[in-house]
Amino acid sequence: MAQVMAQGAAASALRNPVAESFITCLENARHETAPFDFWLLEDPLPEGYCEAIAKLPFPAPGAPNYNGRRETNNATRVYFTPENQDRFSVCERVVEGFNSPRVRDAITSVTGADLTDGHLRIEYCQDTPGFWLEPHTDIFVKKFTMLVYLLDDPLLANAGTDIHDGPPDHRYVTTAPYAKNKGVIFIPGKDTWHAVGHHPLKALRKSIIINFVTSAWRDKWELA
Repeated sequence: MAQVMAQGAAASALRNPVAESFITCLENARHETAPFDFWLLEDPLPEGYCEAIAKLPFPAPGAPNYNGRRETNNATRVYFTPENQDRFSVCERVVEGFNSPRVRDAITSVTGADLTDGHLRIEYCQDTPGFWLEPHTDIFVKKFTMLVYLLDDPLLANAGTDIHDGPPDHRYVTTAPYAKNKGVIFIPGKDTWHAVGHHPLKALRKSIIINFVTSAWRDKWELA
């Protein structure tokens, strides 16, 4: 019995709290089906992780060029690269959690996403007032997209990810609620039109974007 208990304790110690928290969150996520499938999240990260990520010592962009596309400011973007995992334990733990086979299996089971050729990419975003993204769909090499919001700021109540209909009008439908440790998942496709800025940002908006991308991803230095 003592040996069994010791083995159980060792297995528990090896569990990544990010994986455990996210799997529980995903099992309880609110699934919306219009205008496309997306899942609204509550507490995808363990307690204290949002605060730790939000305190990472990366300055917000000083003079960004906001034209509706993130790639315009590629030079100032921050990722959970192996180098940043070595520097910051919270980055390492988040990467370990989302690279867990159990997490990948849970994502496939709930959303149907095929992560067979999935490589993890996590971006830390700090969007200043004036930031906006035009309605767009993610490029085909992204197989999974998840956003987790990091702050509790009343000025950001309407600063979540906007959901839109497709062309020609890209009619605004709704916004995923922005608050600390809330988020949204969708599986990129031809109809997954989303944006930021239907409600203009009034404060610094911090979030992480978690993608699984295929091996065809060009900028491999961004990968975890």
